[in-house]
Amino acid sequence: MNFRLLFLALIFFISQLDTRAQLAPKYSNEFLNVGVGARALGMSLAQVASVQDVTAGYWNPAGLLGIKSDLQIAAMHSEYFAGLAKYDYAAVGKMIDSVSAASISFIRFGVDDIPNTTELIDPSGAINYDRITKFSAADYAFLLSYGRKGFPLRKSSSLNNLSLYNPADGRIQGFRWGVTAKIIYRQVGNFARAWGFGLDAGAQYDRGRWHFGASLRDVTSTFNAWSYNLSDQMKQTFSLTQNDIPSNGLEVTLPRLIVGAARDFQYRKMSFLAEANAMITTDGKRNVLVSAKPFSIDPYLGGEAVYNKLFSLRAGVGNIQRIKEFDESKSLTMQLSVGVGLRIRQLHIDFSMSSAGNTNSIPRSQIFSLRYDIYKNKS
Repeated sequence: MNFRLLFLALIFFISQLDTRAQLAPKYSNEFLNVGVGARALGMSLAQVASVQDVTAGYWNPAGLLGIKSDLQIAAMHSEYFAGLAKYDYAAVGKMIDSVSAASISFIRFGVDDIPNTTELIDPSGAINYDRITKFSAADYAFLLSYGRKGFPLRKSSSLNNLSLYNPADGRIQGFRWGVTAKIIYRQVGNFARAWGFGLDAGAQYDRGRWHFGASLRDVTSTFNAWSYNLSDQMKQTFSLTQNDIPSNGLEVTLPRLIVGAARDFQYRKMSFLAEANAMITTDGKRNVLVSAKPFSIDPYLGGEAVYNKLFSLRAGVGNIQRIKEFDESKSLTMQLSVGVGLRIRQLHIDFSMSSAGNTNSIPRSQIFSLRYDIYKNKS
């Protein structure tokens, strides 16, 4: 009887997702899926199972347990579309005690100095270039993350004994879980703004050299409440140019699940890591490798080779799409990424490049990121 109820509940959940996918806009809050950290971007975003630093607050909060310093700081700046769009990220994280960790992250993705020509024509009907102003369109996110070691059960549970530290590879063995609370603010000049709130949940499990992870983004859906402040002149311009006049309302971001598995290898002073992830979206058909309704699946792969814990080489493939050519034929394209990393004492410097979605294209996006470990003075 319980299995029947579970099956019926699953069918109802899927039908509700399908209905909501028809109402929710696709690619809502997509700036939160760009990715942070040049290590992750060099591996084509394959991180959910292996991430073990402060960037886990973004990728999978369960990975915060991998912070080994007293305080860890990370920062990244990148530019897109020939420098028109700028993406900034900063985070700080630390261990709270031996079984828990927390982090705070900040993200901004924006385009500045956009000309506003909606009031170019003055009330007399003449063109007046002095009426052109500039504004910014920017998306902000504040992430508060918490990770904990062990199953969320009673301390006496034998399952919690699986959370053991393995000094051989420096990873926390066993089960870890975490949550991230997201506060979102989006602004388009003085004309529109939105506030939103969402929750992410994640888990990781290590068993020897195998690592597994899952991250459920926007667990309960994320709702952005939009409000608009348009002048009569702007409304008239929208009407004359046959554009819709926006009205106050809610924008819904539907849940997505990212699952992954990784395996690491050791050979003398060399270590190797390979990871495969799959992003399962619930907002309808997308142009990804497995496009269906209401679920679509976007796979991506990444790998990393590290010498003596000092120098790293990375590569990955993702964003696999079917593109329709002018002759109506379809071809498969993918985005290739490469990267390098260098550790100088407590400073980690990472660099990555990725193509523009074509296997034959020259890498275009170039990203630097920094990570710094702070240790207390033990004297």
